[in-house]
Amino acid sequence: MNALRTRALEVENESLRDEHLAKTGPLTWILVLCFVYLLLIGVGTVGQGFKLSTGGKQGAQAIFEFATNPIVGVILGTFATALVQSSSTVTSVIVGMVAGGLPVSVAVPMIFGANMGTTITNTIVSLGSVKNSTDFQRAFQAATVHDFFNLYAILIFLPIEALFHPLERMGGALSHLLVDGAVIDKGRFNLVGMITKPVYKSLVALLEGFGDRLGGILAILLGIGMIILAVLQLGKLLKAVMVGRAQKVINSVIGRGPVLGILSGTLITILVQSSSTTTSLIIPLAAAGVLTLRQIYPFTLGANIGTCVTAVLAATAITENQDVALQIALVHLLYNVCGVLLFTLVPWLRMTPIWSAEALGQLTVKRKGLAFGYVALVFFGLPGLVLLGQSSLRSELPREEEAPPKELLSESPEERVE
Repeated sequence: MNALRTRALEVENESLRDEHLAKTGPLTWILVLCFVYLLLIGVGTVGQGFKLSTGGKQGAQAIFEFATNPIVGVILGTFATALVQSSSTVTSVIVGMVAGGLPVSVAVPMIFGANMGTTITNTIVSLGSVKNSTDFQRAFQAATVHDFFNLYAILIFLPIEALFHPLERMGGALSHLLVDGAVIDKGRFNLVGMITKPVYKSLVALLEGFGDRLGGILAILLGIGMIILAVLQLGKLLKAVMVGRAQKVINSVIGRGPVLGILSGTLITILVQSSSTTTSLIIPLAAAGVLTLRQIYPFTLGANIGTCVTAVLAATAITENQDVALQIALVHLLYNVCGVLLFTLVPWLRMTPIWSAEALGQLTVKRKGLAFGYVALVFFGLPGLVLLGQSSLRSELPREEEAPPKELLSESPEERVE
């Protein structure tokens, strides 16, 4: 519990430690471009390493058979994102794995889970106000409204997607339109691929000397390390450049209606490249009573849309299987757009996350230890127990029963349904 309090204070004061980066200049933007390039190299390295270590789609099916259950896939995405505190990192890794052979149908629930896991950061930030009951109640409600929105969106969309695959179908259609059409012509010219493919191919080739399995695993770890480094440094650089301006936009726009709130949340998240940063910006404003929960809520919805840009950017670095890599990135975007539209246009759905956050805030302000228990249980305890139980259950099954359905090898949801 003390560790969580310490982490909350560290996150809340992080911007003060990075003020020296706020002096914008050519060097800052050169560093931004360098870390974007590192992100793209990392995604390509993960994809190549995944294929090398698993043998492509067949190996992906064997390694991720435990995630063929959509609920386990969601929990895996939530747990991974909570650990690294960055949905951008996790979705970029998923894009690389899909390009390396992971079936899109298995990856979709993981994307859903990444949305849920990313809300841990602003929830931790809210714990920094725990000493003042009134401030803490407002801050914790502002943080957990994001949790409840993502939770209810998963409860609605996951069963629909598992049965009918509408997001996977739409993402596939858009991907084919972009890749096979004139928008992204992978056969003619792919500038991103030209400047990234030789680098990550060379890196993986060097690691092949350790053998396919070990070399592939090392490539995956190297790629993940590059992605984490790039996302963290991009977040620091862009936050130092944009946070002051973003704070002004929040103060002047966020309270002027839900549409402007959603648009400002989307725009600022695209600029900062981190929904965690964007949503964390508003927690001190909520704690101080400057913004109400109903004003903050649309802004957090926009942050969900803005965070999808990183995965789409990562997909542009893929030269092999670019259609499926772009498909899973577009599924992420479509899921968030559809979720925002649904919860904005349906009145009783619109208010459900707000009511839930208010109820939880009233409960935790009376028993503040519950807030720390909530973070530990929701983001780490329950996911860890479910994954451990699933792993133990599969290890006890006869080997012939462990084989995942052959339908997962299908490229399209139409083939699986038929």
